[in-house]
Amino acid sequence: MSSPQQRLSSITNQVSGGATARQQLLSKNPDDVVITYAARTPLTKSRKGGLKDTSIDDLLISLLTTIREKSNLDPNLVEDVCVGNVLAPGSAYVARSAVLAAGYPVTAAASIANRFCSSGLLSVQNIANQIIAGSIDIGIAVGAESMSTTPDGGAPEMSDKILSHPIASQNQQPMGQTSENVAAQFNIPREAHDQFAAKSFQKAEHAQKSGWTADEIIPVQTKVKDPKTGEFKDVVVNRDDGIRYGTTPESLGKVRSAFPQWKPSATTGGNASQITDGAAGLLLMKRSRAQALGQPIVAKFCGATVAGLEPRIMGIGPSLAIPKILSKFNLSKEEIDIFEINEAFASMGVYCVNKLGLDLAKVNPRGGAIALGHPLGCTGARQVVTALSELRRQDKRVAVTSMCVGTGMGMAGIFVSEH
Repeated sequence: MSSPQQRLSSITNQVSGGATARQQLLSKNPDDVVITYAARTPLTKSRKGGLKDTSIDDLLISLLTTIREKSNLDPNLVEDVCVGNVLAPGSAYVARSAVLAAGYPVTAAASIANRFCSSGLLSVQNIANQIIAGSIDIGIAVGAESMSTTPDGGAPEMSDKILSHPIASQNQQPMGQTSENVAAQFNIPREAHDQFAAKSFQKAEHAQKSGWTADEIIPVQTKVKDPKTGEFKDVVVNRDDGIRYGTTPESLGKVRSAFPQWKPSATTGGNASQITDGAAGLLLMKRSRAQALGQPIVAKFCGATVAGLEPRIMGIGPSLAIPKILSKFNLSKEEIDIFEINEAFASMGVYCVNKLGLDLAKVNPRGGAIALGHPLGCTGARQVVTALSELRRQDKRVAVTSMCVGTGMGMAGIFVSEH
């Protein structure tokens, strides 16, 4: 039986556990997996924006070439490149070929990661896990999607065993229907959708006008086809083009329902994520390796996790994944400086913020996918790049990134800025 002093000591340790956990998170160790370079392309409107005629091949080559040139790392040291991608046909061919065309040697391997909207974060986790396991020393994690040049995603034909299963059959539901399911099940009114979406546009507008995104975006030199003449012209794409200046809840309230066939029909083209093209990439290695190579340490990857739930309400995935990752590090939500949560739909954004009781000032300070766009495979990596840039701007340390995932999942990761 413990003494009163031992019990008091135990209580004190429990109370101070959060602070100790954060201190441990911020500590620096030789075996930490660190990020030495992080950048993204602009996010542009699918079939309308600056990257509409840029294939996934060329998008990857542009990004990987910039990482090779700007990181000042000998490309011969890169052992693997993992590309998060959802829609591209023959994506494994494309990934490996783009790595070679971007100037990396034949010794640099490549693979594809696909867990729908979390594919970019999964690529980060895959490279980090290989480094932790000692399989490789240095790798690049990429998320990329050209939604302009690839087929629209959707559930394929599936077997009778799946279609007759009460839960597995839910994966036949389109994403728009899952948004309406969340709105209906959790009583989220249309007004709440539009208020959340308007705030995303307003934050993104402020961030863009203030130049906050300058250090996260790398320009892309490409060609754009003139719809009138059919001729291609050389352009440099250097800014996000989906942000609608002057957006208000009132203006969004005038947008008609996108899915009148599903009640409560609260989801619209104004309060859901935009279909978008873009890519993001991160260079990872152990801290000891970065120091030996003289590489600047931008941030530390602490960990990531995934959670599952009913596919019909897949949007609420972050409400499960975020508490799960926080519990693994014994952290409270108050100890997190920034939450980057994918705004697949305003319905899920409203639910997750309210369910978790998050401080809105900490959530997507530069706007989210409603304003910026959601290139499916890119988003998980893009969120990390954005979060690290914002942590630097605010002189803060810890970010959580999270997203809902098609087929009923949520993923979340923790990153520490060291800039």
